[in-house]
Amino acid sequence: MQRLSGLDASFLYLETPSQVMNVAAILVLDPSTIPGGYSFSSLRIEMDRRVRGLPVLRRKLADSMTNVAHPVWVEDDDFNIERHVHHVAIPAPGTIEEVAQMCGHFVSQVLDRKKPLWDMWVLEGMTDGKVALVLRMHHACVDGATVAEILGELATASPEPPALNADRVQESAGGASRSDIAVGGAVNYFLQRPIALAKLIPKTLPVPVEWIKRARSGDGMPAPFLAPRTRFNAPLTTRRSLAFAQLPFDDVKRVKDHFGVKVNGVVLAMAGGALRDYLEARGDLPEEPLVGLVPVSVRGAVENDLIVEGTNKVTGMFTRLPTSVADPVERIRLAGKYADQAKGHHQGIDANILRGYAEFAPGNLMGSLMRLYTDRHLSGLHPPVFNAIISNVAGPNQPMYMLGTRVDAVYPMGPIFHGLGLNITVMSVDGKLNVGLLSCPDIAADLWDLVRGFGTQLDALVAAVDADLESEKQADEDSGE
Repeated sequence: MQRLSGLDASFLYLETPSQVMNVAAILVLDPSTIPGGYSFSSLRIEMDRRVRGLPVLRRKLADSMTNVAHPVWVEDDDFNIERHVHHVAIPAPGTIEEVAQMCGHFVSQVLDRKKPLWDMWVLEGMTDGKVALVLRMHHACVDGATVAEILGELATASPEPPALNADRVQESAGGASRSDIAVGGAVNYFLQRPIALAKLIPKTLPVPVEWIKRARSGDGMPAPFLAPRTRFNAPLTTRRSLAFAQLPFDDVKRVKDHFGVKVNGVVLAMAGGALRDYLEARGDLPEEPLVGLVPVSVRGAVENDLIVEGTNKVTGMFTRLPTSVADPVERIRLAGKYADQAKGHHQGIDANILRGYAEFAPGNLMGSLMRLYTDRHLSGLHPPVFNAIISNVAGPNQPMYMLGTRVDAVYPMGPIFHGLGLNITVMSVDGKLNVGLLSCPDIAADLWDLVRGFGTQLDALVAAVDADLESEKQADEDSGE
């Protein structure tokens, strides 16, 4: 058995019918590249074969009434691919809008905790003969990096099926009796946690002092609970809405190189501009900058005995978004400045602190408090922690083939929370920047207007680059006369 870390388990405790902790990847596929032709049954057979080399997709939850610690993972000895891979027809006319509508329905559904926490839906009937694929996984078993790794296993550089890794096929979470779960949980709860807490507290004490100092000087991350309220910072319902866009990554790189920022700076500038236009058009734009939470992988960080090994190796970086600035050139410069300040502040904080405190998450109590928080709509009674989650995932700059089908687009998605109802995820693959938005239609009914703003913002930045280059060319010509 493998015990869940506190951070992994927290996503189980936080889940309610209106706050579903699913991570998803939505792919648009060209099935004409499959050797021998496409059929759903052949695709499911190949997925069944691939799962044998993906241990994370073969394990399920197990727990005991006498367990005082977090649940454990065990191998699903009764695994059946037909319980996980399904297909359905897309309503006519089969455009990306109909795909997004159906994906919103799937993403909003709670996964069955009696089996491995994932499923796959193949959506047939898109225009031009394309198909879409939705891979749903619970956040307790994956983080952003894990999703990328799984996609890397399933989406290969050629349509031919790869050989499986023999070691991964043999890898198993094992089994566990209820007594094993309870005894191991007692050791963790009564022996390991007090020692970990004694070591964690001294590491934590300087963090709020330094944070307040930096926040006052404006040279760091904004403090939580000081973000301005927008329509996205409201209680959620059980419904979800998605919207997608695809942009030329070469344009993003041109803008990045010209203004001397990172790709993430371009993404934050586009997000800030799109949010500004969207909220301003609805009379909902705050005067002060919005605040984004940027997930940061801590894979590769030096781990210590403050945490239990787990799947979710991620923390978050708060950064201001340049929503208070009208000029797109000033926005990208400000986005780069804000990102650099946040990154410098974030790097000074132990990457394991959040994961360390998550070990003390009280399962039943945390679940009860979350249901109370949800039922009483308490997220509308306090200032927002932040305004939006903004993730930037780097994919391969080459063609990808998902189970033999050519990948035209891939949009990874993370969950949203009560009072934090907007998730923006971008992923660069094969020369395209794929932009995916997730929200709740009862707080933002017109998400497509917002996602189209990303293209508008990129066009404005490219025009600014062209104007600068033309001015430089003209200056050179004038100086040569």
